[in-house]
Amino acid sequence: MKLIHTSDWHLGQTFHGQERHAEHHAFLTWLLDTLVERQADALLVAGDIFDVVNPSLRAQELLYDFIVGAHERLPSLDMVLIAGNHDSGNRIELPAPLMKRLRTHALGRVRWLDDGRLDAERLLVPLTDAAGETRAWCLALPFLRPAEVTGNGLAADPAAEGGNDYVAGIERVHRQLIEAAQARRHPDQALVAMSHAHLHGAAVSEASERPIVIGGEESLSAALFPAEIAYVALGHLHRPQRVSEERIRYSGSPLPLDFSEVGYPHQVVEVTLAGAALAGVEILPIPRPVAMHRVGPAPLEAVLAELETLPQDPALPREQWPWLEVRVELEAPVPDLRARIDAALEGKALRLLRLERRLPQGGDKPNATRVDLASLGPRKLFQHTWARHWDAPPDEAVMTDFDRLLQDILDGEEPS
Repeated sequence: MKLIHTSDWHLGQTFHGQERHAEHHAFLTWLLDTLVERQADALLVAGDIFDVVNPSLRAQELLYDFIVGAHERLPSLDMVLIAGNHDSGNRIELPAPLMKRLRTHALGRVRWLDDGRLDAERLLVPLTDAAGETRAWCLALPFLRPAEVTGNGLAADPAAEGGNDYVAGIERVHRQLIEAAQARRHPDQALVAMSHAHLHGAAVSEASERPIVIGGEESLSAALFPAEIAYVALGHLHRPQRVSEERIRYSGSPLPLDFSEVGYPHQVVEVTLAGAALAGVEILPIPRPVAMHRVGPAPLEAVLAELETLPQDPALPREQWPWLEVRVELEAPVPDLRARIDAALEGKALRLLRLERRLPQGGDKPNATRVDLASLGPRKLFQHTWARHWDAPPDEAVMTDFDRLLQDILDGEEPS
């Protein structure tokens, strides 16, 4: 049996104010062609399907057109989608009854039975081969918010004493789902877990990933997935990687979501199962529909010289012109810096999205630099402000409180 694992599509993302519809459309076209070419039996999308909880109609249209197209070209393909921390679980599940007619299973929330146990049955999705036989079970676990797994005794677990209630709740949900799957499957059927979470030891991208809830404290151990799980399809981290074992993987995002992600390739993962076991993993590189260039940090003259050598093709339609970030190290302010950069780009098929000025800070910190506010996320900006006010960095407890407040604001966009 052959599965394709992908995640973190972030449909509808705006990149420094610019929409990326053409790039996402190109990726989904490539993915559909790849599913057909590889004759996949199932597609697993491990969360962050949309970039925000209230995606644009155009972003939703991309998703639903893809699902319909995949069903038309591969009528026996099973598709399983879970909500990530950028998604609205309610929105992901809203069209679920219609999507089931297209062999698509959309899971956005966990539910609890009256006796306090997880409603595991709805999270177990059968994966069938071309003949319609169930060859594997997908343990489809959407992103878990604190309110879903803590309180009312949900996180009570003797093994978690002294630990974090939220982490204990997440681990409890995983364990109950795995136990239910082990009881449900036949000996020759594989178990494939899909989760949107942060595992210990996994590498994060420099700037583009939102802390899930409490800034790293929510990370889980890969030991949570027993050897009976043939493959673990993870979402959330944008850098493709395996964690501890060959069978536990982040597919990574299909497109660079920040200039910090330019340096590594983007991919989907093809997983082959033989009976209940993992038979092989193959990496399928994704063609980059729009190039992305990062110039600097370097002195202005060096930056201007590098801009002259950047590859560009004026024959391309504007929506395919490369994205560009320029970082300039300055000894003193240059009032006409933007004009000089624009002049160097005149007539070139390049789209400048970000210009970062780096100035010496002076004083007793000669090696420090100033950066634009745009280069700092809310978390780093808070840390800088706190340290400046109190002459010391915020401690772990303060950052935990900040992360919880930030998450409350982000979750405030969640439709009821």
